[in-house]
Amino acid sequence: MAGLYTARSASVLMMACVTASWPAMAFAQQSTGDKAAPAPTSTEIVVTAQRRAEASRDVPISVTSLGPEQLATANVEKLSDTARITPGLRFDTQGPAVQPTIRGVGTAITTSGGGPNVGIYVDGFFQANTYMSDFDLLNVRSIQVLKGPQGTLFGRNTTGGAIIITTDDPSTETSGEAKISYSRFNAVNAQAYATFGISDRVAMDVEGLYRRSDGYFTDVSNGNDKIGKSEDWSIRVGMKADLTDDVSLLLRWIHAETDDPTTQLVNAYVDQSGGAGFFDKVSAAGQAIYGMSSSKGLPLVYLYAPTSTFATKPSDVLLNTPVSFRSNSDALQVTLKADMGFADFTSYTQYRKDLSPYYGDLDATAIPMFNIYVGVNDETWSQEFLLNSKPGSPLQWTAGLNYFQIRDTWDIGASFGGLPYAPFGGSSTTTKSYAAFLDATYQVSDKLFLTLGGRYSHDIVGDAYFITNFTTTSFTGPNGESIPWTGGAGVHIPVSTLKNDSFTPRAVIRFKPSEESSVYASYTKGYKAGILNVGGYSQQPVKPEKINAFEVGYKYDDRVFSADLAGFYYDYKNLQVSSYQNGTAQIRNAASSEIYGLEAQLRYKVSSAFSVQAGASWTHARYKSFTDAPYYSYCDPAVTDLANSMACIPKDIGGTGPGALTQTSTDASGFKMQRAPEFTGNIGASYGLDLGGGRLALSGNLYYTSSFYFDPSEQFKQKGYEVLALRAEWTDPSDRYTVAVFGDNVTNRRYSTQVLFNTLGTGAVWNSPVTYGIELGAKFR
Repeated sequence: MAGLYTARSASVLMMACVTASWPAMAFAQQSTGDKAAPAPTSTEIVVTAQRRAEASRDVPISVTSLGPEQLATANVEKLSDTARITPGLRFDTQGPAVQPTIRGVGTAITTSGGGPNVGIYVDGFFQANTYMSDFDLLNVRSIQVLKGPQGTLFGRNTTGGAIIITTDDPSTETSGEAKISYSRFNAVNAQAYATFGISDRVAMDVEGLYRRSDGYFTDVSNGNDKIGKSEDWSIRVGMKADLTDDVSLLLRWIHAETDDPTTQLVNAYVDQSGGAGFFDKVSAAGQAIYGMSSSKGLPLVYLYAPTSTFATKPSDVLLNTPVSFRSNSDALQVTLKADMGFADFTSYTQYRKDLSPYYGDLDATAIPMFNIYVGVNDETWSQEFLLNSKPGSPLQWTAGLNYFQIRDTWDIGASFGGLPYAPFGGSSTTTKSYAAFLDATYQVSDKLFLTLGGRYSHDIVGDAYFITNFTTTSFTGPNGESIPWTGGAGVHIPVSTLKNDSFTPRAVIRFKPSEESSVYASYTKGYKAGILNVGGYSQQPVKPEKINAFEVGYKYDDRVFSADLAGFYYDYKNLQVSSYQNGTAQIRNAASSEIYGLEAQLRYKVSSAFSVQAGASWTHARYKSFTDAPYYSYCDPAVTDLANSMACIPKDIGGTGPGALTQTSTDASGFKMQRAPEFTGNIGASYGLDLGGGRLALSGNLYYTSSFYFDPSEQFKQKGYEVLALRAEWTDPSDRYTVAVFGDNVTNRRYSTQVLFNTLGTGAVWNSPVTYGIELGAKFR
């Protein structure tokens, strides 16, 4: 730990000393101010964590709510950036699949029908495709991070929690805003929004966003420093009609396209400390043949790969092209709201079509061993009916019905030894979920409240298959061209339908010592739905994960100072665990875990010009029982029994001989859970002053995470690091025009954003170095 006490992280560590001993609960701030002027307000903190608008201090759920001010302070542009200002939250990736983790609960599974552990909802609509989960933020009013299982109110696949993004509705009052920025690596970001009325009852809005960058990577084979070039754009159009005084209808169409290879630009992961242990399971005789007994300092790729065939510096890559990730998404959404007298009714209807193909080099070297193509094609339908009681009565309740369906089809191709891409696999599942839920809070007295809730869910995974024995006549190449391929269309192997029923209850007791505070204790249950391991060519189903969560908390908010504190304990069973062998995912129920911890988040409005906010999370997440965790190793040339997983497969029967990677197992019971740092924290501040007739706002945020492992067997470790964001913004006297300068990762810390481990090679993707730029903005009302 001594190495962590640097000037750059001192402020975070001091904050930790103050807050880490408190049971914690993330504070939530609903802001009414403009993102361009992050001056604090005394607005009451309001959240919708219980599917209805309530003061945060009266909601017995750990919630971090972020308004435009907090997002601007930390230079948040994409959803994943919110981890900098949300203790206990991580956004990791497995290739281009985005996989949030809250309090140690997340997933590393990527397969058809796999699904997340943290549900992401935009304006009430669930985002099911994990390849589309890290999107650009458009006209955001608030982001709420709900911590702990949300199985009653949000249902399946929310064992870790839920992230709720809320945007503005169209308004009949004409207004608009536009921003454009230019920053390091030739990055341009342009965004514009406008809303206007067609009549006194019909309003429309339109928003467009465009981002491009040359990227921060260099292909060391040819000096190309634009191999990481990216371009994203999106458009969103909405129309809201007040059909009567009591009924409104909101229609939205959203189209987004992405071309960003960042997650695929890997270099060789270097075992700096020797902790990966790639020779630990090799026999003494095998170590003697290799002439080494430790992998310390070694790139964890094919052992005899020449140094000229791989890169190890953070922004260098040396791969077989193509490496890319593209996406194309369309969504149609209909939101109907009606005042029914006794309750408020809301209907959410959605259809989505997501295409997200990518190319990757799984051996992390320029040796043409194995390149893969994954074409993900999703179609999603969802319908939810929601009833909320009217405020004012002692009994407040929320009831609903939910239907969700996703057709998740994967087309897999591969290139071996530099040959043209050819079919390598494929799979598909259709997941359907039906649910009914009721959650009610009764005010026993002025100070005592009881909450009971439950959700019944019926999940079906059917129409499932995987493909083997390809005999197709052609295959689509990396540039869309048709590549000849001898054989036939492949054999579709059907997989039996999987059905699961789940009941997820919730019980809470809450006491209000004063109008400004409350104390609560809660029990909630969540589950991650069962899946079929079609990506691993298996007929064996994977059972649902189940989690029982207990939490106690204290909340205080007098609109000047707020404190949210919580302590939690999770009993987590039937964890769905995946490992990767030769490009296929092997998934099974293999572990149980125990998680407990403390969290705190504070906000203090020192004056009308100066505010500070801080948060910390301490999480103890361990596998209770995990006796056969996947463990990656160099093969053992002294083992002659080819049935032994440690044996080196001879080249004459399709192997690569000594120096190849293999997968065996280890007992990970008692090990730290993957992607679960023990400590995360942030501290931010904003200060405003009059300057030149206008207003200057100075803000910054420092985020820190302790070390963690990317895998369950404690092989691939990321050391602790901090990220500092700074911003200075001046608004002219008319409050219409702004100019800002900003810096991100100002301390230039480099760390891995993902480690991709399999039996072909171990690759790492690194974060961006320091970036800085200028932004111009204009608005009208």
